[in-house]
Amino acid sequence: MSRRPFRIIRQRETREAPRAPMNAALLKRVWDLTLPYARRRNQLFALTILRAIQLPMLAWTVGKILSGPIARHDTRGTLWGVAGFAALLLFTELVFAVRIRYAFELGEDIVQDLRRKVHHHVLSMPMSFFAHMPLGRLLSRATSDVETIRLGIQDAVFVGVVQLGSMLAAALLMLWQDPILFALVSVLVPVLWLLIRYFHGRLFAAHTAMHESFSRVTATLAETVTGVRAIQGFGREKAAEEAFRELIEDHARFNLQVSEQNAVFAPLAELNGQLFLAMLVVAGGYRALTGHSDLGTLVHFFFLAAIFFNPIPVLAMQYNQALSAMAGAERVFRLLDTPRDWDDPADALSLDVVQGKVQLVDVVFGYDPNVPVLKNVSFTAQPGQTVAIVGETGGGKSTILALIAKMFLPTSGQVLIDDQDLMGVTRTSLRRQMGLVQQANFLWTGTVMQNIRYGKPSATDDEVVAATQSLGVRDMIEALPNGFQTEVGERGASLSLGQRQIVCFARAMLADPRILLLDEATSAIDTVTEARIQHALRRLLEGRTSFVVAHRLSTVRHADQVLVVAHGKVVDQGTFASLAKGNSEFAELAARTLEA
Repeated sequence: MSRRPFRIIRQRETREAPRAPMNAALLKRVWDLTLPYARRRNQLFALTILRAIQLPMLAWTVGKILSGPIARHDTRGTLWGVAGFAALLLFTELVFAVRIRYAFELGEDIVQDLRRKVHHHVLSMPMSFFAHMPLGRLLSRATSDVETIRLGIQDAVFVGVVQLGSMLAAALLMLWQDPILFALVSVLVPVLWLLIRYFHGRLFAAHTAMHESFSRVTATLAETVTGVRAIQGFGREKAAEEAFRELIEDHARFNLQVSEQNAVFAPLAELNGQLFLAMLVVAGGYRALTGHSDLGTLVHFFFLAAIFFNPIPVLAMQYNQALSAMAGAERVFRLLDTPRDWDDPADALSLDVVQGKVQLVDVVFGYDPNVPVLKNVSFTAQPGQTVAIVGETGGGKSTILALIAKMFLPTSGQVLIDDQDLMGVTRTSLRRQMGLVQQANFLWTGTVMQNIRYGKPSATDDEVVAATQSLGVRDMIEALPNGFQTEVGERGASLSLGQRQIVCFARAMLADPRILLLDEATSAIDTVTEARIQHALRRLLEGRTSFVVAHRLSTVRHADQVLVVAHGKVVDQGTFASLAKGNSEFAELAARTLEA
């Protein structure tokens, strides 16, 4: 057995196979992200093209001033030339400022859209999705991966267009200035293309591995924070630190692999530009000395050559950023393309009015289709009845509640509400009619008032207070430091486990559901507190079809019927009084666990 339990995250996360980098379909999907903002995108492209022309024009203007009025010692002409250059420079900087602003705005709009899509998609996924999707992977999709897409669009695309456009404009001016000199030095262009081709796949693979490593780091960090009490309780801080240290060392190694590839690619690309200038000095100097070209042309060529080759290191960096963006886009789109295991059919009905009759008919279900958890489970709960579900741990009690709430679909058999098969009912309309209180309920960061109101967002403060009054716990909430305005902290950390459950009971009371599901809902409440709310709990259950999974005898005693579940089957069924007699499995279970 491993002595490092915290390494489980590294073992369980499957590696996502990367697609081909920069493939046309992926590029089109990234481009489609800009479609809602086509006007701003088009304005941005216009500014980008304008700036791409302006940069070589600045160099051209300097060359003209040097070879023209300055060479002729024309003071007046020089002043006019400098004034024209200053005006062009000012206009260029104005275009630059507006382009940056538009690029940031476009990037931010795309980030917001993508994060909304990821959030919506994740919330719409069935519970089975979360069983195999690590938290860190989801976090990195919505944060770092989306951020790389933003940088790819607002920087790599538009900065790249400016640099490439400047190179093209400079190349055309050089070609017009001296075609022979330009032809001599242009032989280095294929060398640059071969460099890009060689490093293309390597850089993309390195970026993909780096992003996957980051998702493992975030998954471990999230799990460590969530389980910090267990870590400290068992004194496993050093083991957790060791496991996290190994992960960040792995992440650093992947970062270094990216840096190593880029450390070779960028200098080689820059060296290509330096070789160009060396060839320009030799060839241009020879042509000037032999009279085939004048000094003014050579000066112009040097200025334009700087505009042509200065972008190469920038393009190398932006190419690196573009590959990172494509790696992030691939991962985000892979998440968005993840199909649901099941969905409501197109003709599913809305369950607007519920009487509360619940039936399970020969239900078979397994989280793993090959390992059934429930085996031919059948029972009927009439409207307004309270059904207690008891049994040994792992017997399938909570799974029955999950199927009633349509968190999962049965492998075979039927779950019916008011004689309607849930397969043909929208899950949203069903859950509006349901209230769920679990053993480990979730509280959102905010006040007690806000968390109770989650059950009915339109409720007034008075209605929230009235719900706690009818439940019999108003005085317990008002006894908190700030009463109903007490901040519960992240995940309810500032409240005790029992206080959190009380807030969740009040939330269910406020929601006023037709069907109520209580899954070990009183297990975290001490017996004194439970005794106080038993009467209110009966009022909550009254008139509603309720399913109560419980181990405590007091919770089960008043149920209209009791289901005894063992090994995925209903082995006993009846009232509490009838089942408690004789040597039934329920009687043995009551003796062993319910009185404990």
